[in-house]
Amino acid sequence: MNIIIYSHGIETVTSDLKMKRGWEMQSFIRLTDFKKDELLQIFKIADNIEEYRGSLEGKTIVMFFPASSIRTRVTFEKGIYLLGGQTILFDPSTLDKKEDIKDVCGYLQNWADAVIVRYKDINMLEKMSAAMNVPVINAMTDDNHPCEMMSDLYALSKRRTSYLDDEYLFVGPSGNIGKAWKEASEVFGFSLSQCSPDEYAVPGVRHSNSLQEAIIGKDVVCTDSLSQAILNDFEDYQITKGVLEQANKGAILNPCPPFYRGEEVSADAIDSDFFVGYEFKDSLLKVQQAILIYCMSK
Repeated sequence: MNIIIYSHGIETVTSDLKMKRGWEMQSFIRLTDFKKDELLQIFKIADNIEEYRGSLEGKTIVMFFPASSIRTRVTFEKGIYLLGGQTILFDPSTLDKKEDIKDVCGYLQNWADAVIVRYKDINMLEKMSAAMNVPVINAMTDDNHPCEMMSDLYALSKRRTSYLDDEYLFVGPSGNIGKAWKEASEVFGFSLSQCSPDEYAVPGVRHSNSLQEAIIGKDVVCTDSLSQAILNDFEDYQITKGVLEQANKGAILNPCPPFYRGEEVSADAIDSDFFVGYEFKDSLLKVQQAILIYCMSK
C-alpha cells in the first residue's frame, strides 16, 4: 500500500489507483527544492514510522554507494529492509561509463522503484532524476548532504523546542557540509554563521575569522572534518571544551562524522557534555525511511 501525502494529512491508496491517477514521485536532491512545511511533513512521518512497516513490500531500491560509506548506507539499507523492501547495491563508479546516463536510467526504471545515489557531482543526480519516473535520493554529493541535514535537524527538534530559533555556528571550510547547513538554513529559516579563515568562507553566509568572537551567543556548534591539505590553516579554529564554554548556556556540539580528535575538535570537547553523542545519529534510520516514503508516494 502506498502513502499519499496531502497538505491536510495522510491518506492511503492502492498502487493501482496511484498508477491510474498518474501521481508523480519526487526526487530528493536539494533541500531548497522543498518548502519548509513539506520537510516538516517528513518529520511527522518519522514520528510515526512504525505505522509504515510493510509500505515498501515488493519494492526494489537500487543504491549506489562507495565502500567507504558506513552510516548513511547502513541506515538506508536497514531502513528499507524494515519497511519490507529489497536493495540492490552498486559502486558509484558503475555510473561512469560510455553509455549515456539517460539510456542507463531508461532501462533501470523498469525494475527500480527508487534510486539512492552517493556521487561527487550533483549534476549526475539531476540528470538521473530528469531521465526517470522514480525518485532519486541524494545520499551525499560534493555540493551538499540533504539527508544528513534532515536527520540532524530532526534530532535537534527532539532535544530543543527552540531549535529553529537557535543561533547556529558552522566552523569549517566551504564544502558539502558547510553548503548543506546553508541550504538547510535557507529553507527552515534558522540563523547560521560560519567561522573560518577568510579564503574558506561559504558564499552568502555571515562570516567571521575570529573563533573567540564567533562563539559568543551560539547555541548549536557544527563542524566538518579537515583534509590534510588545509589542516594547518585551521589550527586556530579547533573546537575545544574551553571554546564551547564561551557559547550560550546549554549549547551543544554537533560534529559531522567522521570527526577527528585533535584536529577540528579536541578530545575534551567530544568527551564533554556539550557533545550531542553517538545516539544523536540514530535518527538517520527513521528520517531516511521517512524521506523514501514521502518521495515514493508524493
